[in-house]
Amino acid sequence: MIKHLTTHGNSAALIVDKPVLNLLKIGIDTPLEITTDGRSLIITPMRNAARRKRLRNALKRVGRGRAVSVDKLAEPKTE
Repeated sequence: MIKHLTTHGNSAALIVDKPVLNLLKIGIDTPLEITTDGRSLIITPMRNAARRKRLRNALKRVGRGRAVSVDKLAEPKTE
């Protein structure tokens, strides 16, 4: 499928056909993450943004206060 960008104010917009949206279960309110590999755009629906945020926060809490222990584990073993 070949698509062209369209003007939307001072920006460019890409129109995604409804069958593609239905196939990917994406709606108007679905948050989308847009990344690139330097050559292509990668658009990924964020299925549960709140869950990802909670996981990120939990991982930060686990790491807090444990830097000294992790550094000790990373030191080479001397015999």
